[in-house]
Amino acid sequence: MTEERQPARAVIGTVVSNKMDKTITVLIERKIAHPLYKKFIRRSTKIHAHDAENTCKEGDKVMVEQCRPMSKTKTWRLVEVLERAV
Repeated sequence: MTEERQPARAVIGTVVSNKMDKTITVLIERKIAHPLYKKFIRRSTKIHAHDAENTCKEGDKVMVEQCRPMSKTKTWRLVEVLERAV
């Protein structure tokens, strides 16, 4: 029996902190519709991602994907830097 793995979940966000060694904090924003009023509301989540080469700076737009747990809070990995901060 062959097991098919699902592709890793990938999201795009903005780096808000790179003060840790090989770790970045990424802010992910999404818009959801209010259940009653149908107005779109901005919701955000901060996640820790593994940045092996310490390449990211604050303000960079990055793509991260889910991976195995690397520490207590770090379960995401940097895929690529989409846009550099000025």
